[in-house]
Amino acid sequence: MPWHPPSRERPAGLGPLLALVALITVIGIFTPSYVRVASPLLAVPPALAAARLSPRDTGYVGAASLLGEVVIGIGHYDLDALNWLVQAAAVVLVSIVGVYLAQLRESQLDQLVRTRRIAEIAQQLVLRPLPSRLGPLRVAQLYLAAEREIQLGGDLYAAVRTRSGTRVLIGDVRGKGLPAVGDAAQLLGAFRGTAHQQPDLVVLADTLDAGVTGHHAEDGEENLPQESFITAVLVDIPDETAVLRLVQCGHPPPLVLSGHRVRVLEAAHTSPPLGLDLGPVERGADAFAFEAGDVLLLYTDGVVEARDAGGAFYPLAERLSQWSGDSPEELLDHLRADLLAYAGHRLDDDAAMVAIARDA
Repeated sequence: MPWHPPSRERPAGLGPLLALVALITVIGIFTPSYVRVASPLLAVPPALAAARLSPRDTGYVGAASLLGEVVIGIGHYDLDALNWLVQAAAVVLVSIVGVYLAQLRESQLDQLVRTRRIAEIAQQLVLRPLPSRLGPLRVAQLYLAAEREIQLGGDLYAAVRTRSGTRVLIGDVRGKGLPAVGDAAQLLGAFRGTAHQQPDLVVLADTLDAGVTGHHAEDGEENLPQESFITAVLVDIPDETAVLRLVQCGHPPPLVLSGHRVRVLEAAHTSPPLGLDLGPVERGADAFAFEAGDVLLLYTDGVVEARDAGGAFYPLAERLSQWSGDSPEELLDHLRADLLAYAGHRLDDDAAMVAIARDA
C-alpha cells in the first residue's frame, strides 16, 4: 500500500482573524490619539493564528496586522516616532515567531500522521481481518486501541479453516509497543502455520507455548519469563457437531449468547499463559454446546477491565444479555458504543472482540 502524504486544506479561521485585524484597526482610527489601546492589540491576531493556521496564513495575518499598525500610525503618530516604531516592531516580532511556531506545529503533525499510518499498516500486516464467513459460521471482529494516535498493540486474534471445522485464537500479549507486536506476530504466524495440521487442540496449545518461549529466548528474555507472556484461548468449532472445544491459557472465559441467556464458558481444565517457560504443563480441552443461532463472544481483558467514572468494571455478561439479535456485526457495534459510553470514551488498555454465530 503506497504512502500518500496528508492533504493540505486551509484550516478555518483565516477570515475571522482578518476581520479581527480590521475591527481593531477601525477602533484605533476612531479612538482619540491619547487612548493608545487598539494599536498594541494588533499583535494579538498573529499570535492566535500561530496556534491554528498554516505558516503562510499566519504570515498573512501578521502582514494585515502590520498594515493596520501603519494605518493607525498615519492617523495618530509620526511614523518615525519611537512609540509607533516599538509597537510596529512588536507586531513584526510576534508575526515572525508565529510563523515559526506554525511551521513547527505542522511538522510535528505531519510526523504524527505518518507514524499513525505506518502503525496502521503494520497492524494490518500482523492482525489480518477475519473472513466474514467461515463454513457455517458468521464472523465479526473489533479492535479498540487505548492510544488513539497509534493503533498498535498486543491484542490478537486469528481464524483458520481445517478439514472438519474452524479454529480460532484470541490472545493478549503482556506489554505494549513494538515488543508486544513482535510477540503477537510470532504467535499468529505459528497458529496460522500449524492450526490446520495438528488435529489435537491440546498439542497445538503446547506447540504454540514452546514457540512463544523460544521466541523470548531468541530475544534474550529467558531470564524474565514472568515479564513476557501471552494469555490466550484456543477454540475448535466443528462444522457438523453442535459443540465447541476450547483450551484455556490464562485468558478471560468466552461467553455464549443463546437468545437472552448468557453462558460463561468456565473451563474445568485451566493452564498458565503461553511463554512462561514452566516446563511441561498439563492442559486439557473442555467441550461446550454451541448450537444453531448461538453467538460466541471472545474478548480480551481490556473489555472487562474498562471502568466507569466511579471505578466499576464493565459488566460484559450483563450488558450482553440486554442485546437481541443474531448478527455478529450488530452485536459488536452495540458493544463498541456501549463500552465507550460506559468508559467515558477512554480505555486504559487495548480491547479486542470476536463474535461468531452458527447458522441455523
